[in-house]
Amino acid sequence: MSDSETDSTEQMTSRNILGSLLESGLHEMNRERSGLLLSGLSAGLDIGFGPLMMAVVLTLSPGTFGDLSTELLLASVYSIGFMFVILGRSELFTEHTTLAVIPVLDHQASVRQLGRLWGLVYVGNIVGGLLFTLLVTLLMPELGVVDPAAFETIALKLVDHDLTWLFVGGVFAGWLMGLLAWLITAAQDTTARILLVLIVTGTIGLLHLPHSIAGNVEVLFGLIVSSAITPADYVGFLVLATLGNAFGGAVFVALLKYGHVVRGAN
Repeated sequence: MSDSETDSTEQMTSRNILGSLLESGLHEMNRERSGLLLSGLSAGLDIGFGPLMMAVVLTLSPGTFGDLSTELLLASVYSIGFMFVILGRSELFTEHTTLAVIPVLDHQASVRQLGRLWGLVYVGNIVGGLLFTLLVTLLMPELGVVDPAAFETIALKLVDHDLTWLFVGGVFAGWLMGLLAWLITAAQDTTARILLVLIVTGTIGLLHLPHSIAGNVEVLFGLIVSSAITPADYVGFLVLATLGNAFGGAVFVALLKYGHVVRGAN
């Protein structure tokens, strides 16, 4: 195969990925509000299993943050919630920072439609995370495998930073989640998708980057069980992580990949 034929094959593959993302984004934008809200609620509930398992690991493991084996284990269980959400096809705000932006870039949807989708999914995610946190808090004394101090430790790992770090860290988390949406679309089978979710979201967990939806649960747990986490900590985290996630996914993935595929095709 010649170089030009190879380039053409790679280009078509990229266009196919872009086409699939475009189709998916338009489909979600045209869904009824109740469907989007319920799907977002489901994702907010499901993703909470990741932070819960992190707390279980910190409770049962002799190690803590800074210990390599414990950090790797924590990053792995952090991915559990994302697997439930992404493989279960629920709506996650941070995926839509790329997925839903592409139809707008392609002039097939408006900024207003994007705002509607983002708003409904985001509210569903946040409310779902709150419900999960409250349920676990009620069950926690009977579970016997979670020390409340573990939730405080996890939350402090996210909020114990200055505001600039929260935004910039959020950009990187959004960038990785947007990249995951692109890679999941390119993957051919379920096994590959599971590995991609594990690698990408495990990276977010290992770097302790602020993911607005998973982090919503992590910081809420800390807010409920510990006086070391204040409402101001929670609000500051959520606002800056959300802005950073949206910027990272929209600019570093949606805008750049859309631009290079479309211009390459021309």
